[in-house]
Amino acid sequence: MVAETVSIEPVTPSIGPAGGLIDLSTMDREQLFTSISKIAGSHKGDSPVHCFYIGRQPYGPIWQLQKALHQARAAGDIGDVVLLLEHEPVYTLGKNARADHLLPGYPSDAEVIATDRGGDITFHGPGQLVGYPIVDLRDHRQSVTWYMRGLEGVLIRALATYGVAGSRKPGLTGVWIDDLKVAALGIRLAKWTTMHGFALNIAVDHKYLAGMVPCGIDQFGVANLNEHLPATITTYEAASRVEPVLRAFLGG
Repeated sequence: MVAETVSIEPVTPSIGPAGGLIDLSTMDREQLFTSISKIAGSHKGDSPVHCFYIGRQPYGPIWQLQKALHQARAAGDIGDVVLLLEHEPVYTLGKNARADHLLPGYPSDAEVIATDRGGDITFHGPGQLVGYPIVDLRDHRQSVTWYMRGLEGVLIRALATYGVAGSRKPGLTGVWIDDLKVAALGIRLAKWTTMHGFALNIAVDHKYLAGMVPCGIDQFGVANLNEHLPATITTYEAASRVEPVLRAFLGG
């Protein structure tokens, strides 16, 4: 039997204070902070959140970008900002990570970086949509539980636009397709302002996923969204589906 091919049309981004996915993926990395701060600062009264797609990036410089944006957001110089991107291959270790959750023989082209977010080990790399909301919860609800469950809900609703049923598991953080984890979450909170966020697997090479005990959970597997779709999508297309749901959650 030949599988039916279904065309999934990308959502065209709009740019401006009214919201929409702002594509800065071709911009020089050194210019990102200035450009994002200018847009999110000049229009912070018009739109509660600005979402930027910044393409494929190494982990370290974007971690520093997050810190700079976090400082600006906590000071009230900019409005809420979301970075949407792919990373070069990297395993990140949260503050609660166990060293043995990075398995011997993990792919040598992946960096290993200890971060300041919560949680255990996770992988970021090509074929994965990463989202970093820089959000002041004092303008929303001062509750980490509300925020984390809200991010899960955003991803579940975004999956539903593809006809895929995502779900939560009691006592575990993240989003699941049956017993396979398709999205991981991990954040840092300082001055009620968030950093880090979520990682949604679209088409991650399984050799990287096999190099770790994802989030320290060994009783369940890991999924890619494309493995549950009749036609493949890109991380940019996934970003265009996540962005409006995320803005709705944050009041944008």
